[in-house]
Amino acid sequence: MEMQIHFPGGKRVTSIYKGFTVETDQPKSEGGDDSAPEPYDLFLSSIGTCAGVYIVYFCESRDIPTDDITMALRFERNEKSHLMEKIAIAINLPPAFPDKYRKAVIRAAEMCTVKRNLIHPPEILVTANGEP
Repeated sequence: MEMQIHFPGGKRVTSIYKGFTVETDQPKSEGGDDSAPEPYDLFLSSIGTCAGVYIVYFCESRDIPTDDITMALRFERNEKSHLMEKIAIAINLPPAFPDKYRKAVIRAAEMCTVKRNLIHPPEILVTANGEP
């Protein structure tokens, strides 16, 4: 598998993977144009949307509508390191959601592949021109 990364100008960086282009930029305060989300914003979004799709799979397999389910992702960042110290996902279930599935839908969201990769991170190697 390979994802291509391009530098279209300014502080913008794009990725191309599976036929999709994802654009990023930096805020004006960081020298960017604020034309797209920051890469870290996409990282946080990937956690929430990944957990969300596991909820969708769970509900679809039980014929539970997802129309009234929402989620909120809350996070605490370390001011010195700028790294996240805590990320909390709050699933807001409608009153009609079956009580017998409330704990199970939380377990389903916890199966998110992005979350599991954070718990068991991959080795990340950075090279230039294929050299270590």
